[in-house]
Amino acid sequence: MPRFRSLSEAVADLVRDGMTVALEGFTHLIPFAASHEIIRQGRRDLTLIRMTPDLIYDQLIGMGCVSKLVFSWGGNPGVGSLHRLRDAVEKGWPRPIELEEHSHAAMANAYHAGAAGLPCAIFKGYFGSDLVGNNPNITFVTCPFTGEQLAAVPALRPDLAIVHAQRADREGNVLIEGIVGVQKEVVLAAKQALVTVEEVVDDLRQPSPNSCVLPHWTVTAIAEVPRGAYPSYAHGYYGRDNAFYTAWDGIARERESFLAWMDEHVLSVETPR
Repeated sequence: MPRFRSLSEAVADLVRDGMTVALEGFTHLIPFAASHEIIRQGRRDLTLIRMTPDLIYDQLIGMGCVSKLVFSWGGNPGVGSLHRLRDAVEKGWPRPIELEEHSHAAMANAYHAGAAGLPCAIFKGYFGSDLVGNNPNITFVTCPFTGEQLAAVPALRPDLAIVHAQRADREGNVLIEGIVGVQKEVVLAAKQALVTVEEVVDDLRQPSPNSCVLPHWTVTAIAEVPRGAYPSYAHGYYGRDNAFYTAWDGIARERESFLAWMDEHVLSVETPR
């Protein structure tokens, strides 16, 4: 059964410098609180994986936690660029960052392959894409049965998966409802998994049709962190703070304003218990 820990204890126990970490959540249930704790604990040289790096990866990159990013799209949804990501790529501040860019389809299939214990993902895609010539981890194979040419990428098997969810029961089973994204796949693909939840309950209750349950044996640790996905949203609990996403463009545009915001709202904030 997973261990129920405080967020600070879970991050201290599971996140190490130099690890490969996937923090997933699509549109909602983005693990902001866990990421802020990684920043507070000063982790460095992380390889981060995410299908859609947005504000929280901008913050992790801007605080010098990241040496490599494996991703399929990066930006501030509905607003524009991630300025801290651009500064790291274009000017090496606060440190240079290596990029490995894929398509959404490649990332999803690579997580599936990792969850299945396969060495690579094989799928239809990448024909005519400029990514093929820029990413050595994209290749093509011939199907032995049909002769069809198919794309192939290495399986994704993170050292640690971190996701946010609505509820966990006291046995450690976790319920994710709403847009489920690839949370199930990344947890199954990773060596260990940390899940932050809105609440711990006696009974998960009847799940909605668009949901999944992570059995307790797939999870290493659980931390109860109400509003742990804010400013993204948690379906059924609170909405997305659209104004913050807009405001972040101005906050992150300059190094000084970014560092001042991080000091006030992350580094000086007490870790959720």
